[in-house]
Amino acid sequence: MSGKVVVVSSPIGNLEDMSPRAKRALEEADLVACEDTRHSGRLLAHLGLKKRLISMHDHNEKRRLPQLLEALEDGLVVAVLSDAGTPLISDPGFPLVREAAERGVRIEPLPGPSAILAALVVSALPPYPHTFAGFTPHSSKRRRRFLRRFVDYDHTLIFFESPHRLVASLSDMHGIFGDRPAAVCRELTKLHEEVLRGHLSELMGELQERPSLKGEFVIVLGGAD
Repeated sequence: MSGKVVVVSSPIGNLEDMSPRAKRALEEADLVACEDTRHSGRLLAHLGLKKRLISMHDHNEKRRLPQLLEALEDGLVVAVLSDAGTPLISDPGFPLVREAAERGVRIEPLPGPSAILAALVVSALPPYPHTFAGFTPHSSKRRRRFLRRFVDYDHTLIFFESPHRLVASLSDMHGIFGDRPAAVCRELTKLHEEVLRGHLSELMGELQERPSLKGEFVIVLGGAD
């Protein structure tokens, strides 16, 4: 194939984090495979760009593969763009990259914003080695089973979590891992950015007292002693 896949990292909140190289890549792309066409459309409008957008999210990315692979066969440049951060990392894009790699397509990564690394470096916990585990499962039973896989890891663990499950997840972590040091990072790079540091019991207590929890959260957890 003579086409190319460009994996473009986008801001996780602050639009000033969009790099000139990322903007140029989107400008040069023939089409943009994005998680949400409305969200990406607003980002492109902010950059003064208008491109052909194709939705590619968790529910349709396998169905989109033939169309995108055909575009690559025709020599087009396909940019992969998630709503925020680096594509493929708890976001769509992996099936396309895997298929393109198997077919010898050139894949170009454009590094940029990442909530994982932003939370890690601000957590004040050891930055390496570390393990990123993605989102925890929705139900407590599945979540506890999921967390037990990491109980013996002696290095820093990183999880994504939604606001309505945050306290429950911290409680499950406390029950499985013990009262480890941790950091809860909220709305990183945004106006209401907040980083809470302490032991799990302290963080649970503080967050339980809040009338509501809003925003996007990253949990950074210390490893086993």
